[in-house]
Amino acid sequence: MIGRLRGTLIQKSPPWLMVEVGGVGYELEAPMSTVYELPELGREVTLFTHYAVKEDSVALYGFLTERERRLFRDVQKVTGIGAKIALAILSGVSVDDFARLVAMSDITALTRIPGIGKKTAERIVVELRDRAAELGGVGGPVAKGQPIPADPPSEALIALQQLGYKPAEAAKMVKDAFEAGDTAEAIIRKALKAALRT
Repeated sequence: MIGRLRGTLIQKSPPWLMVEVGGVGYELEAPMSTVYELPELGREVTLFTHYAVKEDSVALYGFLTERERRLFRDVQKVTGIGAKIALAILSGVSVDDFARLVAMSDITALTRIPGIGKKTAERIVVELRDRAAELGGVGGPVAKGQPIPADPPSEALIALQQLGYKPAEAAKMVKDAFEAGDTAEAIIRKALKAALRT
């Protein structure tokens, strides 16, 4: 089991990251909540990890905080939710906001997260409401920074599509959110916030 990695951030193509540890490059998939806070390429980063083994694949997921990793694991206990939707949840709302939406049984807001339909949102509320106060557990960030990608709009477009948005929908979200000087993370953050408001 790989529980934590500390090494050099050498690649970042949301939601994919690569961290070099002792000469070995570990490829991880991470939620946008983690990507937003990553340092620049070439800097040291520490990530909490979740190692998943399936019949036909092995995957490694990375999180800046233990709270994110715990929520990622907790929501997958809900019937019908896998890693992709768990990442979309963390990319669309903070751990605290998600816990609040569950506690308030806010089905409408939950369905604005990519991949979550009404039935899934209802299952989330039913299965997690009693534990809303403890969702995500405790813990703080272990690294901070401000990355500067080469082509922010294109990077944001790809990331939104990987989060489950259709190409045309993702393109419109990027177009509406983009302002000169924005990083990809800023574009994605604004696009996701706007999607949750509509």
